[in-house]
Amino acid sequence: MKNFSAQYIFTGDGPPLKRGIVSVGPDGTVTAVEDSGGNLTERETAEFHNGIIIPGFVNCHCHLELSHMKEHIAPGKGLAEFLKNFRTKRENGNETMLCSAAEADRDMYSGGVVLCADICNTRMTFDIKKKSRIRYISLLEVFGLQQEKAGRRMEEILQLASVARDYNLQYSVVPHAAYSISLTLFRLLREVTSDNRVTSLHFMETEAEKTFLKYYDGPLMESYRESELLPDNPELVSDHESAVLDEVTLSGNLILVHNTFVDRTTIKKLRKRENLYWCLCPRANLYIENRVPPADLLDEEGCSIVIGTDSLASNESLDILEELKVLQTYYPEIPLHKLVKWATYNGAMALRQGNSYGSIRRGKKPGLLLLQDVDLQNMKLLPRTRVTRLA
Repeated sequence: MKNFSAQYIFTGDGPPLKRGIVSVGPDGTVTAVEDSGGNLTERETAEFHNGIIIPGFVNCHCHLELSHMKEHIAPGKGLAEFLKNFRTKRENGNETMLCSAAEADRDMYSGGVVLCADICNTRMTFDIKKKSRIRYISLLEVFGLQQEKAGRRMEEILQLASVARDYNLQYSVVPHAAYSISLTLFRLLREVTSDNRVTSLHFMETEAEKTFLKYYDGPLMESYRESELLPDNPELVSDHESAVLDEVTLSGNLILVHNTFVDRTTIKKLRKRENLYWCLCPRANLYIENRVPPADLLDEEGCSIVIGTDSLASNESLDILEELKVLQTYYPEIPLHKLVKWATYNGAMALRQGNSYGSIRRGKKPGLLLLQDVDLQNMKLLPRTRVTRLA
């Protein structure tokens, strides 16, 4: 049994505890949480730390298999240009794919991640996940605009699902984005995902998505034309709201990823969809579109917000703490304990893993992290703030 204390404990699902005590067993299971009311008495076996103890981080959106693409695509060019470069450069450096993914997995663990929803287009990372100290949920991603190839796309993804089952990995089959899937494929997908526990959808990452869906025009249209991926008579959803409400499975939780250009009208329309979570990856959004998502608007509207990192193709690192620093810089009015909740408790709930992860409660095994070099007087992260694993 080990006992840990700090200036504050953020449990993830409750108010901050001043100089509380967390007790954990040999396997990291929380056995007790004590609220000292700020009056901590000396306990010989308690480790006291100058900082904030929090649960392990939950990364709700990652592309581990793209880790070899770090610095391969120039930043700030917009999503259409990013996708164009992605299609041509994805195979660059493929001899380092496994090593890069394994290194990214280790770095995520060192950065405090205990649970991760990872987008997969191949089986490449399955061995890494099987051995990892991070709990992964693999989201097997489908895309394709040519309706005549929809059946083939489903066959391919179901073959990948079969491999994931052989590895005994938890997985879901999920759509990529409203702008990248034909209606035929969307509807085939809805049939096979009727029992999904978790689904994700890249959502309103660029303004060009609206123009493409409504008018078949704009930067995305040009990108598709250049790549010859768009059929002569495309059949797509008319807008983002209909994609979520009419085409994506209603089963389980749905995580909308990026939301960089989401507006209040869209948020209100999507209230009809139960079990909805909004994933923010601000550093990737800055990398691609030079813009951050409207975290203040989403918070004001009472949305359940979670945090992701996207991939090393669009980010410098897969570091949840750095994502929180960016959000604090742009939205200083959002309190630190709420940011931590988004990156811990909300993430665990979104991935249906709240029984074990996300909050410091007796019987759970959430991992314990220490935030050090924090402005404790103003409860703010600093540029030098770092995270250390305690359990």
